[in-house]
Amino acid sequence: MDPKRQVTSSKFVNPFRASCQSSSSQENSCEFGSNKYFMLCGFGGILSCGLTHTALVPLDLVKCRIQVDPAKYKNIGTGFKLTLKENGTRGLGLGWAPTLIGYSMQGLCKFGFYEVFKNVYSDLIGEEKTFLWRTSLYLAASASAEFFADIALCPMEAVKVRIQTQPGWSTTLRTGVPRIMQEEGLSGFYKGLVPLWCRQIPYTMMKFACFERTVEALYKFVVPKPRSECNKSEQLLVTFIAGYIAGVFCAVVSHPADTIVSKLNQDKGSTAVQVAKKLGMKGLWMGLGPRILMIGTLTALQWFIYDSVKVYFRLPRPPPPEMPESLKRKLGKTD
Repeated sequence: MDPKRQVTSSKFVNPFRASCQSSSSQENSCEFGSNKYFMLCGFGGILSCGLTHTALVPLDLVKCRIQVDPAKYKNIGTGFKLTLKENGTRGLGLGWAPTLIGYSMQGLCKFGFYEVFKNVYSDLIGEEKTFLWRTSLYLAASASAEFFADIALCPMEAVKVRIQTQPGWSTTLRTGVPRIMQEEGLSGFYKGLVPLWCRQIPYTMMKFACFERTVEALYKFVVPKPRSECNKSEQLLVTFIAGYIAGVFCAVVSHPADTIVSKLNQDKGSTAVQVAKKLGMKGLWMGLGPRILMIGTLTALQWFIYDSVKVYFRLPRPPPPEMPESLKRKLGKTD
């Protein structure tokens, strides 16, 4: 299905496209919903996810080690101290290459497909239902995008977790990939796909829906002027704040599945259910503190970078949604 196509048999109007048409063509480098628009959104996703996850590899490494060996790595401080003692400064960068590649591919699909699915679903349900059901629309579009994003991420995630949590295993992507292929076959790269879906799909649904609604609330209740009157720096500040708030919720929602993924890639013969039973309720929440710090910062930076890419390339950026005039008339809210 062409995401740019509108439903021809109805009077439906895509509100995202309509809100962007108020800007002059000279302000935007392309049309909302065009192939160029989706390609640049995907590029923004590559930068936002690839760069941020790679920058936070040391914290992610410590978080993973707390999850798989809490008796040894009791907290963030102890985790960093032991890692530096055993592996030196270079040890904090273990897994950076699969992280960069894997999360760049994930970002391409996550942000690029989110824009596609949001556009397609809005076309299907029309302007009024898009406004009334906008939270459900954000949830559906982000879940659809993350389904494909995790398929792209999973092989590199499997290599990363093994490098970070199994001392003596391969320490580089170059040696890690052939080792998994030799020992476990192709299925070894996708062993953690279902737990990854369980972790990432709820995470991404919260990430996008919470962000979209938080931006809407900030402009409505906190920012003292409409978005159209804010300069680009002010708009990006709102983006960063909304991203951090969304990130905190993301970390809590997805943490138990994240712990299972880390432990599953360490224990070759285990299943997700077996790992969950072994860890127990308390064990599933080990490492939540560093993950909140990591994901809050990560999500805020990702949204900031992604929105900055849109600003730099002069992409259409729909304002917070407003009730359509047709719906106002139906509800008797017109002047």
